[in-house]
Amino acid sequence: MRITWVTRSFLDYRIPIYKEINRLTGDQLTVIYYSDVVPDRCTQKLEAVLGDRAIGLSGELRIGGRKTNNQSFANQGGLRIPLQPGLVKTVRETRPELLLSDGFFQWTYAPLLLNAVLSIPHIMLYERTPHTERNASALRVNARKLAGKFIDAIGCNGTETYRYLRAIGIPEDQLFIGNMAPDSEGLEKEASQISDQEIASFKAKKSISGPIFLYVGQLIERKGIHQMLDAWKSFSDDIKDPTLVLIGGGEQEEELKQKIEAQAIHNVRLLGRVDYSEVAKYYKAADVFLISTLEDNWSLVVPEAMSCALPVACSKYNGCWPELVKPENGWVFDPLDQQNFVATLREIWDRRAEWGSMGEASKAIIIEHTPEKVAQKIYAACLNAQNR
Repeated sequence: MRITWVTRSFLDYRIPIYKEINRLTGDQLTVIYYSDVVPDRCTQKLEAVLGDRAIGLSGELRIGGRKTNNQSFANQGGLRIPLQPGLVKTVRETRPELLLSDGFFQWTYAPLLLNAVLSIPHIMLYERTPHTERNASALRVNARKLAGKFIDAIGCNGTETYRYLRAIGIPEDQLFIGNMAPDSEGLEKEASQISDQEIASFKAKKSISGPIFLYVGQLIERKGIHQMLDAWKSFSDDIKDPTLVLIGGGEQEEELKQKIEAQAIHNVRLLGRVDYSEVAKYYKAADVFLISTLEDNWSLVVPEAMSCALPVACSKYNGCWPELVKPENGWVFDPLDQQNFVATLREIWDRRAEWGSMGEASKAIIIEHTPEKVAQKIYAACLNAQNR
């Protein structure tokens, strides 16, 4: 089956999924993307998998709305319509027997049009949740309902995405769950090859001591870092042993540093941005993973941490928690309720003897969310759509 995936942008974690779908199709997957926004390293990885069936376009135009970025809360910039010159023509030239797309907007207009005009089966992958879409305009919601008429199936990140799509009227028989996964096997392999001696040396070099609560991600308002520091201050005033380590950068980095100093918050280390090739060391060095996001569709850092055998404390505003965070491997808390947040940190500390077994439970859960299994679910939906 010739499949053309119109994605606009992608990052490293998508490469194993492309690779597996390409294998399943018998080397008949084409990926069309916007070369102006995809990092060179990702372009090179995709070309290594697909060769000249990795097609980068440039020169996109946009109509309406205002530019936003992934630091913003959802639905802050109005509705913007992308126009990529030559996109529809390029898609048609790949002679697709089935089309894949990502999200209702961006470059999905091309598969929608080709489905409407040429009846080429179209499967869309989607990740928003009722929480991330709580401020979606009526125009945006109605556009999604209309687009649904030209989509044969929609792959949902998880049950929260499924719940949102059902709420806006997408039929149950159009939906399947299983769309997002990190490169869990690669991370697990990297982490397993790092010796305890290397980790001890690494921690000494970074001036980290004691049990480590790790956060990986941007330092921006949407990630709830101020709430994390407020809770950590209350927690660490009584419990001095553990260290909170944050890796990543963002617009709040300087003000967070000032807050830590001004309020004398104990045992916090802001280590800045790190290259993705280094992140396995931080997961291996950590004892617990902590994320206090105020809004996320499906934070890939959660399954990344789980693949490295970490228990997870996850915000209830993160769309991945129903599938990934269970009583046997973690905690779900409300970062906007400081009393609940502090109580969760204290419970994590009180159960520190269980961290090892909880980390093993994380690894057992994430086995069901590998790139290969995601790719196989997507491909099964493709076969089903083609045979209708």
